[in-house]
Amino acid sequence: MTVPAVEDSAPHRRVLFVDRDGTLNPDFHYLKDASRLELFRGVGQALSLAHEHGFLVICVTNQSGIERGFYSRDEVEQIHVRLNELLRPSQTQVDAFFYCPHAPETGCRCRKPKTGLFEDAARAYGIDFSRSAIVGDRPLDIEAGQQLGLLTTLVVPPGHERESREEFRTRGLRPDIVATTFLGGVLRVLARG
Repeated sequence: MTVPAVEDSAPHRRVLFVDRDGTLNPDFHYLKDASRLELFRGVGQALSLAHEHGFLVICVTNQSGIERGFYSRDEVEQIHVRLNELLRPSQTQVDAFFYCPHAPETGCRCRKPKTGLFEDAARAYGIDFSRSAIVGDRPLDIEAGQQLGLLTTLVVPPGHERESREEFRTRGLRPDIVATTFLGGVLRVLARG
């Protein structure tokens, strides 16, 4: 299922925004080799259910390894092709990928928690943020979702790591849902409408 872009249409589409590394798949820290990609259990089922409930699925991911020279744009795009290949047995897919290639010190508009990539996606796909949700594993995902006024923010797995739990606390970020599995979290998002 390839979703056509709808440039300049009135926002109406609901989107499940998903982070990539640490959310859909284990975070191998600068993953470069598509053959190493594996999905967390339940991801295919969760994304299939999201589609059945009328959500587009759009991955928004920071990939600073491009600017840092750890891998190329082509390698990132090969990983995204492989990710959708792994989802094919569940008869689902990620409908679009948006990624920031910059290191944090660059100060770009697209690196999460900034919202540039989400705004680009909204222009391309006619997204209604007030009816959309985000699933991520780090505070920056939740912060981006809150800045955009998304209906639901979900963190999975909770806190990701000790430093992230502390960052949630110190930045005063409270996700709407904290779940221990991707599938469990998405089921709770869908139950909210």
